[in-house]
This record gives sequence, structure tokens and C-alpha cells, in this order.
Amino acid sequence: MNNPANSTVEVLHRPAFAMARVVLRPGESLQAESGAMVGMAGGIQLETHMQGGLLKSLARSVLGGESFFINTYHGVNQGGEVWLAPTMPGDIFTLSLANQSYLVQSGSYLGAMDGINVDTKWGGARTFFGGEGLIMLRCYGSGNLILSSYGAIQPLDLQPGQVFTVDTGHMVAFEEGVNYRVRTIGGLKTTLLGGEGLVVDLTGPGRVLLQTRSESAFLGWLIPKLPHQSSGS
Repeated sequence: MNNPANSTVEVLHRPAFAMARVVLRPGESLQAESGAMVGMAGGIQLETHMQGGLLKSLARSVLGGESFFINTYHGVNQGGEVWLAPTMPGDIFTLSLANQSYLVQSGSYLGAMDGINVDTKWGGARTFFGGEGLIMLRCYGSGNLILSSYGAIQPLDLQPGQVFTVDTGHMVAFEEGVNYRVRTIGGLKTTLLGGEGLVVDLTGPGRVLLQTRSESAFLGWLIPKLPHQSSGS
């Protein structure tokens, strides 16, 4: 669910161009992806480091598609605020975890407050032909988890045994208790040429977060329309 009223995270300008305003009290910390900061004010101290050491940082970068370095913002003195925004236009969704765990699609993780651990988890086969393997980050613990999307975010609560099939390009996150299976659809020719190659079957119970747009679908539409440089120029 979204943050309760007393949360330290406020989402502005949603759903198309969302930005998160995070208020840090003295002693509180926020971890965020490198490049996510829009601005900060007040008593904020910034620290850039490799999360979990060299090997875990490499795993996040190579397998998870996330930044090698993590920025940590510490509230000092009287505290302050940090504004975060994703690269792509879309929404921001905040989950208040209470000893819970979510698997987050690469690129949807924006930041996390104290008490949230982030680790890389292989969530299925990485495709050699589409770039849309279901590579996940495992986010677990207690605290606020800040996610972003391309387009709006649609939550879906699956009942026990309920199955919902999602194109991997529209996946944002799901509770770790949800069973999942990544598979191709339409055969190899469709996977190679049709742009609808990989889907994930999700089986409840548990919450699923979807995004209404797909980055790969947008790029598939855009790239053929870009002007091509001639070999003689």
C-alpha cells in the first residue's frame, strides 16, 4: 500500500512526472540510486559507497542492472530533505514494509529508508535476444521502499491460486511469496521478431505492481524512426 499519513516520503507531480520528497530526521538515512537526486536541503550529509563490498556491488551492477555505487543521505543536525526522481517519465510508489520482502524489477528501484536491505536475486532466464530477462533485486526488512515506473503503477492483489500472466517489460515488483515462472510465448520466431517474447506467470497470494508502459516497446517504436547516418557522411 502507499505510505500512511505520517510517512517521511511525499510523492509529487504524479502520475506522469513523479518526484519523491523524502524528509530525514536527525539520525535517519536514505539509500538511493546514483543519479536519482534532484536536490537536497538542510542538514543532509552525502556518502557514496559500494553497497556490501566489491562482489555484491558487482552483482547488483551486472545481474541487477543497477548502479555500481549507492548514494546514502544522512540526516544530521536538524535534519533535512532529499528530492528523488527516476530517469524515465512515470509514477513513484512507496511501500511501507514490516518485515516483508519484495522482488523488484531492475530499473524500478529508486531508494530505501533505514531498515531495508537490497540484494541481487536471479529471477529467471536472461534472454539473449530481447534484453528483458526477469532480473530482480530482493528488497527486504522494515521501512519505506521507494519504487518508480515507466508510466503509471497498477497494483494487483492476487488471491490464493490465482494466476496472472504479465509481459516482463511491464513488471515493477511483487511480494516474494508470489510464485513465478518466466517463459517464452508464441515460439522462437515471435521471441526474435515479434517483440512479445517473454512473459512471467504469477500465482497468488500476494501483491503485484505493474507499469502501464514498457521501455522496450517504446524503444522498438522509436528506433526505426530515428534518422540514419549515411556511410559517406
